[in-house]
Amino acid sequence: MATETTTAAPATGPRTGDGRRDVNAAAVLRTVLDHGPVARSRVATLTGLSPAAVSRQVVDLARLGLLRERPGPAGGAATARTVGRPQLPVDIDPDRIAVAGLHIGLPYSTFAFLDLRGNVLHRQESSNRGRTGRAVLRPLLERLPRLLAAAPDGRTVVGLGAVTGGAVDHERGLVTRHDPLGWRDVPLAALLAEASGLPVRVDNHARALARAEILFGHPAARRSMVHLFVGHVVDAALAVAGTVHVGPASPTGDVAHLPVPDSDALCHCGRTGCLAVAASDTTLFEAAAAEGIVERPDRAAFLAAVRAGDPRADRLVRRRAEIVGRALALLADVVNPDLLVLTETFALLDPARLDVVRAEFARHSHLRRDAGLLIAQPHGADVLAVAAGAPALGALYARPVHALAAVPRPN
Repeated sequence: MATETTTAAPATGPRTGDGRRDVNAAAVLRTVLDHGPVARSRVATLTGLSPAAVSRQVVDLARLGLLRERPGPAGGAATARTVGRPQLPVDIDPDRIAVAGLHIGLPYSTFAFLDLRGNVLHRQESSNRGRTGRAVLRPLLERLPRLLAAAPDGRTVVGLGAVTGGAVDHERGLVTRHDPLGWRDVPLAALLAEASGLPVRVDNHARALARAEILFGHPAARRSMVHLFVGHVVDAALAVAGTVHVGPASPTGDVAHLPVPDSDALCHCGRTGCLAVAASDTTLFEAAAAEGIVERPDRAAFLAAVRAGDPRADRLVRRRAEIVGRALALLADVVNPDLLVLTETFALLDPARLDVVRAEFARHSHLRRDAGLLIAQPHGADVLAVAAGAPALGALYARPVHALAAVPRPN
């Protein structure tokens, strides 16, 4: 059974044989993703490949279920005045292939199917019922074959992505540290590959969402971006020139312990005032319970209080938005990216909440960057599902021939 966990970008430079084939296939596939439906001649111009090479790749990628010809005008170049059989524009095939994804969080886990454009075809959430440690995984591993068997519209599932917070070694498929879940060196890729029979790619959820933004999102993300994820854990990801940074020993870096001066919340590290706890969902929901806004720390109950206009709930949400805005100002001043992306529940739900973050960002950024460079992650309620599938999609677009060759074939 395959346990491949890498999500490397396509290699550059001279290649021969299968390596060159995969590089060329990736170039064609990514160009069609960006510009499709598009004429083959336009693909050749954009990639620098010969028209004959593009045609060979289109035939191969269509056979693999990744591309298809479409009737109608092609983007970027007309197809009139061609000699011989008119060439139809090519586009990503939306119907034959899917990837699966699993996001493992503290309160609940999310399973999803995504198409080749990162659209969520199906998602479902399951409570972790307060479990931590390996106990979180047992019911997921038991249910995984049934979940995968229910792929929508008879699609072929070609990979499984798995993401979570904390420190994740994506090359070895290990979650090296996730403090809220109590995980240390959990071989997540191997466990999921054994249960699913699929190639598995694992990653930190902030990095996974950065990859999704580069593939499917804002054009500035391909120049440089910082992504901040705020939930029960607080993580960040950095990408430059379309490549998500992974540092030595796997972490991108650790923003969780940036100091929040007026916070006295106790962190897992033993200190007080770390961003990981000052801005976390756990702290937010516990504060709501302590103030009598909700009976117990509970996400659904607190969201209901916010939607009902409870001023105490609004104050807590605003306070967190201000903390997040200051943290983003610091990150922007250090990195100076083209784009800042925030994944945070209330900024996703209400643009006015993002405005609070932006205002605090503008007040504290010494570079005086335009707060318009700060956007909310665009997938709304599907954000964790997109994160879950992004490692598998990233691997597919980076090395499509290699990725599909690793999929087990029916006997």
